[in-house]
Amino acid sequence: MALASLMSGWRGSTVSPVRECLAGMVATFALIPEVIAFASAAGVDPSVGLYASFVISVVIAFAGGRPAMISAAAGSVALVAAGLVHTHGVQYLFAATLLCGAIQVAFGLLRVHVLMRFVARSVRTGFVNALAILIFYAQTPHMIGVSWQTYALIALGLAIIYLVPKAFTAIPSPLICIVVLTVIVTMYPMPVETVADLGRLPDGLPTPGFPHLPLTLQTLGVVAPYAFAMAMVGLLESLMTARVVDDMTGTTSNKRRESVGLGLANFAAGAFGGIGGCGMIGQTVGNVRYGGRGRLSTLMAGVFLLVLIVALRPFIARIPVAALVAIMIMVSISTFSWASLRELVAHPKLASTVMLSTVAVVVATSDLAAGVAVGVLLSGVFFASNVSSMLRVERTLDPVSGARKYVVRGEIFFASAELLEESIDYDDSAEPSGAAPAPPRDVVIDLRGAHLWDITSVGSVETIVEKLRARGHGVTLLGLNEASEALLRRHGDVDATIA
Repeated sequence: MALASLMSGWRGSTVSPVRECLAGMVATFALIPEVIAFASAAGVDPSVGLYASFVISVVIAFAGGRPAMISAAAGSVALVAAGLVHTHGVQYLFAATLLCGAIQVAFGLLRVHVLMRFVARSVRTGFVNALAILIFYAQTPHMIGVSWQTYALIALGLAIIYLVPKAFTAIPSPLICIVVLTVIVTMYPMPVETVADLGRLPDGLPTPGFPHLPLTLQTLGVVAPYAFAMAMVGLLESLMTARVVDDMTGTTSNKRRESVGLGLANFAAGAFGGIGGCGMIGQTVGNVRYGGRGRLSTLMAGVFLLVLIVALRPFIARIPVAALVAIMIMVSISTFSWASLRELVAHPKLASTVMLSTVAVVVATSDLAAGVAVGVLLSGVFFASNVSSMLRVERTLDPVSGARKYVVRGEIFFASAELLEESIDYDDSAEPSGAAPAPPRDVVIDLRGAHLWDITSVGSVETIVEKLRARGHGVTLLGLNEASEALLRRHGDVDATIA
């Protein structure tokens, strides 16, 4: 079983080795501009991001839990790490990456990934749409204030990407786009930006080495907060990306293995002097779109990246950025869930609100974790509101005994407990007999159709009983199910008859 698990994703009827390699190569070209840009945002040399991407891709290909997913040095992690680099230097970044990896391994072993079950579909859709918008927005610096030749090359690149597959599918059209546009720019020099203009490319192989820092509590105090934030953001983005690939391919993935694998990959990246990373949804969508289904495509993305930046460095330097922009525009269009625009009208308004809120927060802050957090929070609030509104309390009078009966149906928890308290008439009295004052009625609260879920519901039942008893009413709680009665007896002190 262990060997079968290890080999999962490396072979199978849906995996074509040639197609896997070609798809991984497409993902590599989509990686280069983004990794270089994010390395710049973090305040480190491009080689730090490129080497880290190679190491992460290779390790995650073997240790990850989601075949065909592309992981590399990503923007969300880079943005978190930027403050550490600017205030303390790059050595602290390497230390934070090592600790980030260790934390993610611990998260995986502790099964923290199960928290992803609380992320609603509307949040995932908002996450995907926001990321598609951010991918497109990241290309705008390369499309503003540039020469007309740049626009012509982007248009030609998009034409190749979308039209070539109609007649020829043996080679992914983005690779053809890169080759054709590079040849044009080489044969006919023109004022356009090339990869060489994005930053200095590495000229050697990555070498292992640990940060040159004192092993003290002071160092740990500086590094730990950033490492924890990097671990949380990276794990969240990877698990969200894995879920997106699950939906795209109709398959399942091992989220716990993905958590541990990401931790191992980030630890290895830190050990080779690299920045942390996570799953990259744009590149992953491109990989899957062009046939990547197994681990070979992930491995190829990393290996080909190293080949490009070391062995084929002169060729890579000549690639026009317009070609990469065209690829990323295609990835953005492919990533966006266009069906969600139609669903805005068809789906419940609260679900659409959650989706739009997630998009708005991510786009406004460029923080994927913040957007998902807001989406999950709103989903929880709306769900609690919907469930609490289903609570029903019927008020009847027993003509024989004269007792007041409340029939409660629904879920009693923190959001509905107050509604139950407000449904009780605490001053209910029987009809007066002659000159004698009206005696308090006996009260029966029928809970056969209800369930107590939390301490708040127990507290509300206690409050109701105390108020009724204080006014002289006899109180009977009828039909508590086993779980509700156990919760009430364990955490409450109710002076009432339980029948």
